[in-house]
Amino acid sequence: MADHYETLGVSRDATQAEIKKAYLKLARKLHPDVNPEPEAAEQFKAVTEAYDTLSDPQRRQQYDHGGAGGMGGGGFGFGDIFDAFFGGGAGSRGPRSRAQRGQDALIRLDLTLDEVIFGTHKDVEVGTAERCEVCDGTCCAPGTSPRMCTDCNGAGEVRRQVRSVLGPVVTTAPCEVCQGYGDVIDQPCGDCHGQGRVRARTTIPVDIPAGVDSGMRLHMPGYGEAGPGGGPNGDLYLEIRVREHETFTREGDNLAALVEISMMDAVFGTSTTIPGLDGEIALDIPAGTQPGDLLRIPDRGITHLRSNKRGDLEVTLQVRIPTKLDARQKDLLREFQTLDGAQDPKLSTQKHGLFSRLRGKFGR
Repeated sequence: MADHYETLGVSRDATQAEIKKAYLKLARKLHPDVNPEPEAAEQFKAVTEAYDTLSDPQRRQQYDHGGAGGMGGGGFGFGDIFDAFFGGGAGSRGPRSRAQRGQDALIRLDLTLDEVIFGTHKDVEVGTAERCEVCDGTCCAPGTSPRMCTDCNGAGEVRRQVRSVLGPVVTTAPCEVCQGYGDVIDQPCGDCHGQGRVRARTTIPVDIPAGVDSGMRLHMPGYGEAGPGGGPNGDLYLEIRVREHETFTREGDNLAALVEISMMDAVFGTSTTIPGLDGEIALDIPAGTQPGDLLRIPDRGITHLRSNKRGDLEVTLQVRIPTKLDARQKDLLREFQTLDGAQDPKLSTQKHGLFSRLRGKFGR
């Protein structure tokens, strides 16, 4: 019978970590799924037998003193074989934790254009999971604690020896009694039914920065659902939707508006004010204003998302032509027409006039 240490290629004083590392290296090379050579199966069987003996301290001691050794409790199971081929760690998997991270939450938040200019504060009510105050996330009734599972001795998994075409193999599976946790809760908390968290509605204060736009998401780490078993909270995402305004249209950080003026105001010019989203806005309309002319008012748009600078307000002027005239008004306009000189209608060479500007701004 070959020496187990020689089979694995390690010294007789090798550590458990060195023995397992040697086995992983050989298993990757000799496993039948990787190496189809007939002798590879026998070599893999010998390597597995050597590891089964040397990986268990008691069996190794018996082997070193001339005993047969054999299949030890520290044998290599299917899970360890998967580790060998898919990069598993060298340490034991151990019991799984009851504490798990909570789920993330997504809330849609409607804002008005007024609220977007300078930012705003909102108290957002959310239906979520919160840590149970009665058991503080332990899942146990007050005054009690979990007991170690006696079926797996706290390991969270059980090992069973089965025979295969390659010889004896140790399989590892989660413990059915403790569900892989390694402990058992005999008296679960009555408020959370052993979950460590309860459903609740809570109010979260949120500061919305200026300049946000529809489709943006604000990330609030740790404001999502509490995790089961006292696990950490997930994150909260606020998806922004800015409602349309009846007067102003947003174009990036600029605002756009359409202002109607009379024909006489277009001819002679005028000064007026219009209501803005953050106070009155003064407009100076020059004489000779043409339909579709644009007035730009600096710093009356939206505040930039990452600075205090504001965009502009762009006002497109629409000249209102009177449709109902009395006799005196008609006479005066005919007199003006005579003085101005009759001009036949003709095509304009300006390709960026009133209609193209209005279509570009208002989509109409």
